[in-house]
Amino acid sequence: MVAAARVIDAARGAGVPVLHTRVSYQPGGLDGGLFRRKVPALEVFDEGSPLAEPAPAVAPRPGEVVVTKQYASAFFGTSLASTLRATGVDTVVIVGLTTSGCVRASALDALQHGFVPVVVREAVGDRDPRPHAANLLDLQAKYADVVSEREAVAALAGGASTTAR
Repeated sequence: MVAAARVIDAARGAGVPVLHTRVSYQPGGLDGGLFRRKVPALEVFDEGSPLAEPAPAVAPRPGEVVVTKQYASAFFGTSLASTLRATGVDTVVIVGLTTSGCVRASALDALQHGFVPVVVREAVGDRDPRPHAANLLDLQAKYADVVSEREAVAALAGGASTTAR
């Protein structure tokens, strides 16, 4: 989470738009469909759960867009692609959890929507190091640029047209 906070801070410092996603389900999870039923741990994202709130270091600031989602991809069923296009963004810097789920799905959908996905290696994580490493390898091979935190922060400081999530 510390690496993610540093990437987000670099984007803010460079005046780059920072957009966030949050997962939210109605109590009982009916709006999460099969995904919510297959992954019972997602109940922590039921409306009103204190565990659904972001850590202060990566929490949205006033004026930053927050996209609410119910599935793995930040793009599926949301206005994210339209919002990014409206702000002139062409590259999406992805930080967050989980590498084998939301990060991978969002990177793949970013690519399919015509954006350049950049995944920050130290700013993503998973429940187990094996799917984390396997997904980073596969993302780099086919769908995204996987970069170090140092590279991402340097690119953002250089004024690259990117968005951190």
